Amino acid sequence: MKILFFDTKSYDKESFDKQVVNYPDIEIEYLKTDLTPKTAPLAKGYDAVCAFVSSDVGTKTVEALHEAGVKLILMRCAGFNNVDLDKAKEYDIKVMRVPGYSPEAVAEHAMTLALAVNRRIHKAYVKVRENDFSLGGLMGINFYQKTAGIVGTGKIGAAMARICRGFGMKVIAYDVYENPSLKDFVTYVTLDELLAQSDLISLHCPLMDSTYHLINKDTIAKMKDGVILVNTSRGGLVKTNDLIDGIRARKFFGVGLDVYEEETKNVFEDRSDEILEHSTTARLLSFPNVMITSHQGFFTQEALEAISKTTLDNAVAFEKGETTGNEVAAQ
Repeated sequence: MKILFFDTKSYDKESFDKQVVNYPDIEIEYLKTDLTPKTAPLAKGYDAVCAFVSSDVGTKTVEALHEAGVKLILMRCAGFNNVDLDKAKEYDIKVMRVPGYSPEAVAEHAMTLALAVNRRIHKAYVKVRENDFSLGGLMGINFYQKTAGIVGTGKIGAAMARICRGFGMKVIAYDVYENPSLKDFVTYVTLDELLAQSDLISLHCPLMDSTYHLINKDTIAKMKDGVILVNTSRGGLVKTNDLIDGIRARKFFGVGLDVYEEETKNVFEDRSDEILEHSTTARLLSFPNVMITSHQGFFTQEALEAISKTTLDNAVAFEKGETTGNEVAAQ
């Protein structure tokens, strides 16, 4: 099988090259350019393409991949909301993903963001580098005996719940499907109850019609004053303009974001020499109690190893006509 790998970063090539030696029937060609309708025709002669959550795998891209003869789209990530599944089904193109690579990696990053915005680590770092050792603007709160609200208790949400328990927090959760492995210490509540009771809210649910803009002016109004909000899941879960209004109204003690609605052009790119006009990102960064990272929740050695291995296993399963449970398709 020949795979054309889009949007290659040095760490992608390193992790996949380590694994592909164990798959003698797979050949990978790496491209730095991302997958778009314009670049999709480059896949002519390849059996599959490998894309990421920030790639454009919409209608026109899938059409171009079909014309190029591609039969498999390998998503080296858990998310697939950027893929036109209906069009892929129409052209009999299989879409496979990596549903779980390292839940702990993302959960640990979520807690990192929560702690950082709570204790203002981003501000403290800058102050000390300027030889300013004063404590003004750095006061936080104890997480011990506070309430953590986990929205979504799949593998990552469950890992975050266990971390919060380790901090001595009371853990409550909201999910359409309750996770039986958490029942010994997690209390499931309604979303409204979670919003009203939580001192820390961490989002760990997929992006779909029912969760799009789950955090908006109405749900923000139901939160405690001084709540900490963390999102390491999908940017579209939060309506950014409503979040900004809530920050300005001093609703939040802190906000930690590894994902946000405007992130697509920013993900893994160096834009330090650019002027980001009319940028929502710049508006968010203007607030002293907001910390943004660049979609790095997954970025650990263990997670990259798991991503590369599962992606290649998916390719092998496709070749053999086997199912793995990693297939995603239009309903």
